[in-house]
Amino acid sequence: MLKKLSLLMLMLLALGGLAQAQRSPQELYEGQVAAPEFPADLDWINVDNPLTMSGLAGKIVILDFWTYGCINCLHIIPILEQVEQKYAEEVVVIGVHSAKFDTEGQTENLRQIVQRYEVHHPVVNDNQFAVWNSFGVRAWPTVAIIDPRGNAVIRQSGEIPFEAFDNYLSGMIEYYDGLDEDVIDRTPLELALEGAGDPGTPLLYPGKVLADEAGNRLFIADSSHNRIVIADLSTHEVLDIIGTSARGNDDGDFDNATFDKPQGMALMGDLLYIADVNNHSIRVADLATRTVTTVAGNGDMGRSRIEFGLRIADPLGVALRSPWDVEFDDAGRLHIAMAGTHQLYIYEPETHALYPSVGNGREANLNDVSLADSELAQPSGLYFAGAGKLYFADSESSTIRLADFDNDLVTVVSGTTENSLFDYDDIDGELGVNRLQHALGIDGDAAGNLYIADTYNSRIKILRAGETSTHTLFGKGGSGGYQDGEPHLAQFDEPGGLSYADGILYVADTNNHAIRTIDLKAEIVDTIEFTNREALIIDDSRLTLLGGNTGDKSIIMAGIHQVATGEGALTLRFNLPAEFKINPLIDSQVSVTWGEPVQQTTAPVTGNSVSIPLEISEDNSFVMAEVTLYYCREGEEALCFIEGFNYFITLEVAAGHEIADITLEREVEPPDV
Repeated sequence: MLKKLSLLMLMLLALGGLAQAQRSPQELYEGQVAAPEFPADLDWINVDNPLTMSGLAGKIVILDFWTYGCINCLHIIPILEQVEQKYAEEVVVIGVHSAKFDTEGQTENLRQIVQRYEVHHPVVNDNQFAVWNSFGVRAWPTVAIIDPRGNAVIRQSGEIPFEAFDNYLSGMIEYYDGLDEDVIDRTPLELALEGAGDPGTPLLYPGKVLADEAGNRLFIADSSHNRIVIADLSTHEVLDIIGTSARGNDDGDFDNATFDKPQGMALMGDLLYIADVNNHSIRVADLATRTVTTVAGNGDMGRSRIEFGLRIADPLGVALRSPWDVEFDDAGRLHIAMAGTHQLYIYEPETHALYPSVGNGREANLNDVSLADSELAQPSGLYFAGAGKLYFADSESSTIRLADFDNDLVTVVSGTTENSLFDYDDIDGELGVNRLQHALGIDGDAAGNLYIADTYNSRIKILRAGETSTHTLFGKGGSGGYQDGEPHLAQFDEPGGLSYADGILYVADTNNHAIRTIDLKAEIVDTIEFTNREALIIDDSRLTLLGGNTGDKSIIMAGIHQVATGEGALTLRFNLPAEFKINPLIDSQVSVTWGEPVQQTTAPVTGNSVSIPLEISEDNSFVMAEVTLYYCREGEEALCFIEGFNYFITLEVAAGHEIADITLEREVEPPDV
């Protein structure tokens, strides 16, 4: 039987080790029963070969039993990341993914999640619950700790704080280092981390989308790029970007602000409210001043819910828990889907008050009761339909529910009517018969139709006005895929959000890294192609683009060029006004960077053009040219100017394309003097 250390015991250790006076170090840190071996036929992620308990001898092993739709499980990921960083030599964290939903149990879907949430430790797909059962696990999340001799010493359910891990692990390491023999093996474990790969679009796991018909703008939560993209609703030109793409929690101007997995958005005038999930905050982007501020949440993950009836006057002093979506009602109140506390909150922009509005905080699917008595399960999408009616996608109960504020009542309108968190499927039909699977998105139109992102079924469904039955609108379902076209052909992959505007349904097709459009009249699915796709390119370690996301005027995004491998050339032409010439008394030059591995060359500029040879390989993805020109008015050599600018050229290298022969022109305009 596994030895247990209760959460209370862990907290005592975190608070100063009171429990250590009651138990000897040997009792605290040595297990008595060998940890069960992993079954041999499971799929592993982030390692080249399956791991074994015997092969992990000498390591302190933490098993994290999780399922990726569970918000409490997601809360553990950043905590374990801290553990991995501090105890990189002594501790190995292994994610044991024991799926709740059918879709979660598919290895390729799990691989996407490992990339999306930046899980940097080995993950085993325990979709038949073999490891779960061998350790006697009963709930998500659960953590088990194996001592360096391979014996199980702790099994504990719930969200364990980093401080508890830190104190326990430091004590365990000190104990084993104090023994005569060398027990702990500090050789690093070799990993083969899943990369994000090439998603085929500059977006990365976009979670939500907001169509602003009046302002002709499209707001995209580019969640795993930690930023908000603003595009023209008609032309799909990228207009602006909010955030640097780095993970962080910094207010400031758009070019310096940072987010951490932003999701839902709501617009009121020039103010865009953003649910910043991993920062546990509500942020506001002022579109007029291009600044970001925080209006609710202190940046820490809360450990408890706000009790119903309690009104918080200082929302910035409160620790929230994973706000996932936001939505305004017709009174100007901001509704918040507080996924981590299984409640809905309201934030009043005028008074800055924050308070729970729906749900008592217990995770369940309790309907036909008052707002205060209702029980929700990870609400993740919101749609206000007017007349006091707020619809929400309650993901863990796989339902769409209605909070009727005028009648103080919560009901279910799609999905199971049973008080169950495990009654899910992919079934169209009447309420009570139809089933959804972890739906994350909901929106509607003026006619009263409701559109549902049935996420784990990879389908878009509809509940038509005046009807009580839910039916598939688009998407073949199954394990998901990618295809545009007619209803019976179109495919999505775990769409997380949608927004309706002028007969078009915009879909954040999360695992396809794309925004899709559904023309409801023509019944056609299409994929948005950004007209200035290069504006979404994120800097990497090979180059530095100065000036921020708004686009430094010295950086010229020169588009995408399709080229073949082999010898090519980059030719730059500079069109100077007739009375000007390149100054021969000082060196103008162009420095070109390209290739994989990176190559660099510098060439002088002596006339109105320069050509640089390039050797293009299959792994090329860009060419960067930094130009410095010195030019003067002829006959007046004292009147000279300097101009510096950079070209960034995106390459698509494939057989069948023409050899690289890239020619770019620049109109050189002297300052007015």
